[in-house]
Amino acid sequence: MSEELEHSHDPEAIRRRLAADPRPSYLRDSILGGIDGCVTTIAVVASVAGAGLPGMVAFVLGVASLVADAFSMGVSNYQAVKSDDDARRRVRKQERRHIDLVPEGEREEIRQIFRQKGFDGDTLEQVVETITASPRLWVDTMIREEHGLALQGPSPTRAGLATFTVFLAVGVLPLLPFLVPLFSGNEYFVASGGIAAIALFAIGWVKGVVLDMSRLRAGLETLLMGGGAAVVAFLFGLFLEPMLGDLRLN
Repeated sequence: MSEELEHSHDPEAIRRRLAADPRPSYLRDSILGGIDGCVTTIAVVASVAGAGLPGMVAFVLGVASLVADAFSMGVSNYQAVKSDDDARRRVRKQERRHIDLVPEGEREEIRQIFRQKGFDGDTLEQVVETITASPRLWVDTMIREEHGLALQGPSPTRAGLATFTVFLAVGVLPLLPFLVPLFSGNEYFVASGGIAAIALFAIGWVKGVVLDMSRLRAGLETLLMGGGAAVVAFLFGLFLEPMLGDLRLN
């Protein structure tokens, strides 16, 4: 039995697939938001635990940090993706101007690009003639081949919203135990850490499913990364705890 492939290679299926508009993925934005949201919150909780402060302090600081950082991350990702769009527009405008002003120079660029791909002789000249006969195809080819840019990217607004939404949704999970009157003392921090660990592992697991990689490995990598940040924050809070004790005495 032949191995099942991800998509059909029937000529008609290929034609439909290539004719369809590309669908940008927001997986990166969601994973970025989920990991950062969880790490941000558990870092606050861990630092408060290390400093020996009450659980309600962790909750208040965690909420404040979560909302502020979610907004910051969403805006930052929006600006980053928008910068890529701006770069594409700038390059497209530049190449159109160059084609109008120095068409032979731009035609030679196409020739050398495809010569490096192994074309030569009449075949190379036919490729050059075909591409340069269409201004849009000509510019698109220069954007991809000379500048190494994609012709279309994800929506800046959707990318920013994906990061913001997942940041909040996952980041709030480690704070939930502080709303449930079932724990006491350090039990709140233990419960918060446990939920954060599960959330981080789940994010990695989902990434493994989507990218068809080892689920266990992806989950453990994400967990270890977030857990490392929590340990650093806890040790930092532990280091500052004597200073907080002096403040209480004053």
